Amino acid sequence: MRRTLLYTIVAVILVLAVGITLSAAWFYTQLETPYYNSPTNETFVEITRGSNTGKIADLLVESGILRNRIPFIAYLRFTDNAQRIKAGEYRFTEPANPKQITQRLIMGDVYYRAITVPEGLTAQETIELLARNGFGSLAEMEPILRNTDWIRDMDPNAENLEGYLFPETYHFSRKADSREIIKTMVEQFRKQFQAIRAELPLPAGWNIPRVVILASMIEKEVQKAEERPLVSSVFHNRLKGRIALACDATIIYAMKLAGTYNGNIRKSDLSMESPYNTYIHRDLPPGPIANPGADSLRAALNPAVTEYLYYVSRNDGTHVFSRNYREHQQAVNKYQRSGSRK
Repeated sequence: MRRTLLYTIVAVILVLAVGITLSAAWFYTQLETPYYNSPTNETFVEITRGSNTGKIADLLVESGILRNRIPFIAYLRFTDNAQRIKAGEYRFTEPANPKQITQRLIMGDVYYRAITVPEGLTAQETIELLARNGFGSLAEMEPILRNTDWIRDMDPNAENLEGYLFPETYHFSRKADSREIIKTMVEQFRKQFQAIRAELPLPAGWNIPRVVILASMIEKEVQKAEERPLVSSVFHNRLKGRIALACDATIIYAMKLAGTYNGNIRKSDLSMESPYNTYIHRDLPPGPIANPGADSLRAALNPAVTEYLYYVSRNDGTHVFSRNYREHQQAVNKYQRSGSRK
């Protein structure tokens, strides 16, 4: 009896040992084996804030990302990483093992779509660019541009968000709607402008709207970054001298508002009646004419110290700057046979 009992105990131990060995081998194999069984080439899985490991595992299994839930859950608990998973939408396109998936979820490798909004676009051009690339709806964004509550503290008299959609590369989730996209751009303007103002305080007699208006004009007039402070100095000097700014970019904006711009400015356009016509109105236009970037905002706040009152294009992206009309005419004759409008 004792010998039989001993044999039985040994047999049980051996069975348990084999079972544990097989289980360990299975567990290790599951952790190291890549898997992807989604019916599509890409699968999106959204993990909501506060989801527990069981819910996350079930979601990954249902989506064809995990073969089995147990190795994934056990690995999370063994490594004490269950609480480190980041909420968000994740994109899966190829086989991965539970360890690799865990690392992505811990790192917060959330899926975002990127879009670059260049400097100098008008608000309308900006939302057209966004909509054309699948970010928001044009029909929804057009009325949102008139929601000035977001900038009321900066520009109490603003009629729209022109000038306040900061140009930058943005990363939006697939579910970002039109309102979220536009508000994000406005908030980015606020953040960037506050940082710039910390370096460069407002000049005496200036407010935020005037800075943004001037920066938008600089943005449209200048191609070379090093010339922005110089063009800014021309505008500042003309404003101080009560001289009309005579900025072509403001005429173009007025024509765009009127729906008459075809890529050219005729001499007759210089006398068009519009508050944006800086040939016939001496001060700044009533609002921004585009969305300026950080460099143009800095230039508006910190112009170069010069006596320049004129500039004319060399037709290579740079300008000749002049202190008086005689010098300006010489530059015009040299570089612009048809004459200058600056």
